[in-house]
Amino acid sequence: MAMTNGRQRAQVDVHLILRRGDDILLGQRINTGWADGCWHLLAGHGEDHEPALTTLIREAREELGITIEPGNARLVHVLHHLTESSRIALFFQVTTWTGEPANTEPDKCAGWQWHHLDDLPTPMIPYARQALTDYRAGLAYSELSWPR
Repeated sequence: MAMTNGRQRAQVDVHLILRRGDDILLGQRINTGWADGCWHLLAGHGEDHEPALTTLIREAREELGITIEPGNARLVHVLHHLTESSRIALFFQVTTWTGEPANTEPDKCAGWQWHHLDDLPTPMIPYARQALTDYRAGLAYSELSWPR
């Protein structure tokens, strides 16, 4: 875990829970070198001096070709995940957007599909599955991989 002066430093990443009723949009990873073949939410990391909501909107435009207005994104879950570098994963729900989701990065994504929240596909990125399960249960916060 990254530490500076004894203080934990965390990587922040954003995740899009794009909802159409009880269905969410998931993509299948390919050619990335990490968890290829697994299903995952649209996710990304901020660029220098970019706040989380701006990152979410940019990633949705780049990876799905859709436009999200800031007021249509609602923070619904936070997952603090212990990895080689501590991670704070922010999950935003969006139910209103402009455009039709498309696979704009076919070199990294085999395709996007709608899946019911109660019937998530396998294999799926484990932390995303946990976050979606906790989100569905109404939990705003969860932790993963921390020692008890």
